[in-house]
This record gives sequence, C-alpha cells and structure tokens, in this order.
Amino acid sequence: MPRNLLGIRHLTQDDIQELLSLSADLKLRIIEGREVPNLSKEVVGMLFFENSTRTRVSFEQAAHYLKMKTANFSAGTSSMSKGETLKDTILTLRYERLNGLVMRHRMSGSTALAARYFGGPVLNAGDGQHEHPTQALADALTMIERKGSIEGLQVAIVGDVEHSRVARSNAWLLSKLGAEVRFVGPRSLMPSHTQMLPGQVHYDLRSGIEGVDVIICLRLQKERMADGMLSSITEYAAMYQVNRESLRWAKRDCLVMHPGPINRGVEVDDVAADGERSVITSQIENGIFVRMASLYWVFTGDEKPSPPPVAKAKAPKAATKKVATGGKKK
Repeated sequence: MPRNLLGIRHLTQDDIQELLSLSADLKLRIIEGREVPNLSKEVVGMLFFENSTRTRVSFEQAAHYLKMKTANFSAGTSSMSKGETLKDTILTLRYERLNGLVMRHRMSGSTALAARYFGGPVLNAGDGQHEHPTQALADALTMIERKGSIEGLQVAIVGDVEHSRVARSNAWLLSKLGAEVRFVGPRSLMPSHTQMLPGQVHYDLRSGIEGVDVIICLRLQKERMADGMLSSITEYAAMYQVNRESLRWAKRDCLVMHPGPINRGVEVDDVAADGERSVITSQIENGIFVRMASLYWVFTGDEKPSPPPVAKAKAPKAATKKVATGGKKK
C-alpha cells in the first residue's frame, strides 16, 4: 500500500513529529548548501483544480530541490472539459505512469478518491472544506522556530472557520501536539459541528485572542459563502480585524500568521501583516521545506534512512530526525 498524506486528523503524533523533524533538517541542508535526498526517478503530477500561488509554487520548488520531475495538469485544457469524470482522469494519469500526485480540488474528499484509484502516493494540497495538511505543517514549523515548542501554546484561529480547511488541519495538529486552540469569529462563519473539532469557540474577538501566543488569521472565502452569511465586509472588519488596537489584547510576543492570500484592511491591517510580530513570510518559506519533507515521506514509505552528518547550525527543538541522501559526507 502506498503512503499518502491526505490530512492531519488521522496522523499519529509520531507521524507529525517525524514530518516536522524532516522539514527542519531539509531546511538546514538547503541553507547550508548540503546534499538533500535525490528522487530523480520519480515523476509527480501537479493537479490543481483551484487557483493557487503559494501551495503550487512551493510544491514545484520542493520537487525541484529533490530533483523530481513534475507533470503539470490543467483542468480547463484536459478531457475533463469534455465530460471526463475525476475517477477516469485519475486512472488515466495512473496508466500514463506518473509515480505520485499532488492534488487540490474544490470537493471535500476528492484526494481520498484519488488515493483509492491512483495506486501511488497522493498528497492533499487542499480538498474543499476538509483539510490542507501541508499548510498546517508549515505553520507548525514556523511556531516551533519562534517559540521552541508547540506544547502549552494558546493559539487563536480567527475568521471564516466554516469554510477553512486550514483551520481544521491546524486545529488537529496543534491539539495533537499539546496546544490550546480557540476558534474566533461570527456565528454565521462558525461550523455547526464545532463540538467535533478540538477547540473552544469564541464569538468575541477580545475574549478569543486575550493572552494568546499565536493568532492565525483566515481569509473570508466569499466564493464559498451562501447569500446572507455575512452582513457586510465593513462590519466584519470592525468586529474581527486583527490590527494595531486588537493586538494589545494578546501577549506582547504574540505571533501573527495568515495562510494567504491576505485581504488587507479586512482580516488584518498593515501593522499586523507587516509588523515585527508577523511571521507570514516565514510561513511561505517554510512551506517549501515542509512540502519537500512530505514528498520524501510519502515516496520513501517505511524506509528507515541512516542519519547524515551532524549539522553545524542549531535546528529547531522538535527537529531530531535526519534524512538519508545516499551521498558521501562533506
């Protein structure tokens, strides 16, 4: 059975720690100019049925660093525009001898369907309102670098929780690693099944972010909203925007995060997005190394790589596992 990365919910704590450790080690290798694993025999398909900048480019960059070949797929110019089903598209790509798939789709559960029929590793780059596992891993790596550990942190996820796959993946990951999670936003943008998610619900911004270590701001996904879910953007910004004033309620060293794309003046102001507390650009950069680790993790399966030479620079505290490159020590 191939190893897939479809979501955080069903990963063990050890799986998550392993992925974060691999990510930190690969980042160190790239920064120091040392060898990284060579997966040049693998061809991975990039199937993005929804628009993407950060996730798609970082997966392509991750594959480039690992010397993997990529096959880009465009739904608009494929046979799906002629009525071909997703299942038949996946089967076609399987028998065109692709070795793995990175997939984003508007339908929740689409990547699980792909994994069922593809026969090789499938990585979820975001499926509907379900999960976005590699974004949560990038966020976690960023927190570890800045805070040393996730255990014991208080993290507020603010905004459109109802439509956010990032919120779900982050909630599962953070709770599994010992953080306290708060969901903050208007009732109309809060899932009806919040009791099934690992976190406390706050409808007031001040109570939701008071004393927290990290704030993760979410984009208003207007393209997924039904009419009437939000009275007005202006009212939302007045009540839930993370800005110079509202940040006073959080801890002085609170991190401000956003998975992007950012709607400046709505979820955050310029002070929150660009200030000294912001780690948004670190999230983007760490997305490359997390996706390198994810590709390596699914393609090497249960192999137990031998440890490489000890790095000179100090890695984040959670980074203990090393990856094998097959090369000689430098």
